Amino acid sequence: MKATLKAKTKKAGTPAPSKRGPVMNGAEVLVASLEREGVDTIFAYPGGASQFLHQALTKSKKIRTILPRHEQGGGFMAAGYSRSTGKVGVCMATSGPGATNLVTALADAFMDSIPLVSITGQVPSYNIGKGAFQETDFFGMTLPVVKHSYLVMDAKDIPRIVKEAFYIANSGRPGPVVIDIPKDVQISKSQPIFPSKIEFRGYKPEKKAGDLELNELLGLIEKAEKPVLYVGGGIISSGASKELLEFAELTKIPVTTTLMGIGCFPETHPLSLKWLGMHGTYYANRAVNEADLLLAFGVRFDDRVTGKVSEFAKHGTIVHIDIDYAEFDKNKHVHLPILSDVKYALTRLNAMIRKEGRARKTFPAWMKDIASWKAAHPLKFNDYEDKIAPQLVIQKLCEMTKGEAIITTGVGQHQMWAGQFYDFSKPRTFLTSGGLGTMGFGYPTALGAKVACPHKQVIDIDGDGSFLMNVQELATSKVEKIHAKVIILNNQHLGMVVQWEDRFFDSNRGHTYLGDPSDRAGIYPDYPTIFKGFGITCERVIHKKDLEGALQRLIDAEGSYALDVMVPYTEHVLPMIPANHTFNDIITD
Repeated sequence: MKATLKAKTKKAGTPAPSKRGPVMNGAEVLVASLEREGVDTIFAYPGGASQFLHQALTKSKKIRTILPRHEQGGGFMAAGYSRSTGKVGVCMATSGPGATNLVTALADAFMDSIPLVSITGQVPSYNIGKGAFQETDFFGMTLPVVKHSYLVMDAKDIPRIVKEAFYIANSGRPGPVVIDIPKDVQISKSQPIFPSKIEFRGYKPEKKAGDLELNELLGLIEKAEKPVLYVGGGIISSGASKELLEFAELTKIPVTTTLMGIGCFPETHPLSLKWLGMHGTYYANRAVNEADLLLAFGVRFDDRVTGKVSEFAKHGTIVHIDIDYAEFDKNKHVHLPILSDVKYALTRLNAMIRKEGRARKTFPAWMKDIASWKAAHPLKFNDYEDKIAPQLVIQKLCEMTKGEAIITTGVGQHQMWAGQFYDFSKPRTFLTSGGLGTMGFGYPTALGAKVACPHKQVIDIDGDGSFLMNVQELATSKVEKIHAKVIILNNQHLGMVVQWEDRFFDSNRGHTYLGDPSDRAGIYPDYPTIFKGFGITCERVIHKKDLEGALQRLIDAEGSYALDVMVPYTEHVLPMIPANHTFNDIITD
């Protein structure tokens, strides 16, 4: 699909009968096209090559333009908007460095299948390829990390291209799309024709499983004694959480998720094994290791899940349902691949089970084994007398918010602890950088989610290293009145790398200390002072006795609020299966 689309950037789609608008310049046509797609928010940083686009946005009465303080922050805000709603997030930057600052956010969205439309200004078309000021080949540069790219050479094409971009971004397996618009195209006048519908000859994103293969799947369940459901972000993208819950309850099969799938199945449910993989639960990893049937729905067999892939689920028959044909056998050979939208497949499976009484057996011996593993190897941590365990912070937060908050994270130990010790029961409430593992992701993503869900509690659980990478977005929070909260688990180190140093490098520190080497007894940087400079309240919490009260003040705050919680750097994320190892190598203490 990707190669076919990229070869046809000029006349890729066939517009349906459309309506002609008044004469406008290209920038005004772009804004009108965005309005027709239902865009209500764009995260955009201006520059010389995008100034006309911003001038047109100032005249829009439907689109709120939010000014991030860095283009990467704007890209992550758009991702937070999208991840929390399922809608297409929209961001914009100027040419050259403005555009290149978006690349990490685009790669992050591509890895996690998040629908974005990224608009960039470009030097005038007659200067392209001549090394003009702030010129980069953004079209070419982004080809590996987007679903599709456009370089607009004629203002008349803008309505069609925008319509196509939103359709491509949010259909099939979602992903980011780039629209690069030269400056002369932005000011070129035309009388736009707005298409009402787009169709592609070579792109048919709707995939539906046949009853024959679904019946085969049900037959495998009837023969199984130790089945496991292994489900991922595809469940959330497809909106199939309700159907998954029904299927699990009908079949009585235990469920484990990937990191990206957290929230697609309620973690408080008796059938939940929480999540699996490198830092997943002992019982989820063991269940998959011993399963005789693995139902893999909306997953991609990522290396952080499988470990040594040849040993992953080696005792079981594997059924893989996915909307992307390219994922079949890419990382792990499967016995029954089913190309389908997972929501359609689960809906049809549930109907077949109810009508025909198929796959209605129970697995008492299997569930007894799993219960014994849960009892013997729960998620646990060292609870200190006065120091604050980072896991305790998240556990308390879950209790005090009743598991109802939208949680975003940076990347590192705090990310894993957030997944372990906060119990998620709804999709789109755990927003994390799964595939790319991008530090600096958490706070701008929280701002985007809060814009999309203003009446929900949105809290970024971050690390001191990860938070600092996009600290400038505190200005966006203050000025735009976006009241997301943040908890910094501050251990003065790059905690996850320190953990690997402790486990595999005899604790030799390879530049992982983030504090001031001349004052190791001090705390650096001084986050409460930094937040004060941005006009946001930040409390430092050092003693365990002060934690609960500080969390309550954060939860109750009407505006933005932050906690700088000092935690020991000696804590490790456990369980842990080392990279390219197997369940048999799991570290539990």
